[in-house]
Amino acid sequence: MSQLDDILTFNKDFVAKEAYVPYEASGHPAKKLTIVTCMDCRLIELMPKALNIRNGDAIVIKCAGGMIEDAYGSTMKSILVSLYELGSEAVYVIGHTDCGMHGLKAEKMIADIKKRGAADHAFEDARKQGVKPEEWLNGFQSVDEQVSRSVAVVKNHPLLPEGTPVYGLVIDPKTGALRPVND
Repeated sequence: MSQLDDILTFNKDFVAKEAYVPYEASGHPAKKLTIVTCMDCRLIELMPKALNIRNGDAIVIKCAGGMIEDAYGSTMKSILVSLYELGSEAVYVIGHTDCGMHGLKAEKMIADIKKRGAADHAFEDARKQGVKPEEWLNGFQSVDEQVSRSVAVVKNHPLLPEGTPVYGLVIDPKTGALRPVND
């Protein structure tokens, strides 16, 4: 049985047993907060427990490194939708220690992509779209600096509702300990 078959079989049983009932919630965050964080699999259950949030309490936006690099990219668009359309009133950018984006070099990523079969013309196509893979695929050197840069993108956005609090934090993916980042 394939992984997809396993998932679909489990899901059918999950729905039939109405196991979703404890997770029913409004599409509007009860605690009125939006969190931008890393896609790291260690944060899936740990971070909500460490922040005392449950299903329905917060909008959670996940991306590599929790990096907000583009003021008009999909992450910032999601933040604005959460604030204007879904009722969030604060934004938390939460990076984490031991992040896979820490120290990631674009050259390594490009080599890994090519090993998996991408041709050089795929990178040329990206360049024609105005993307510089040698920059776009880089990680960061300091989680604190990355969180501060991301917070600055949000705070300085011309469409951010006036007075919206924007906080930067770093979480330990082993213990859940949080610490603020001074920006």
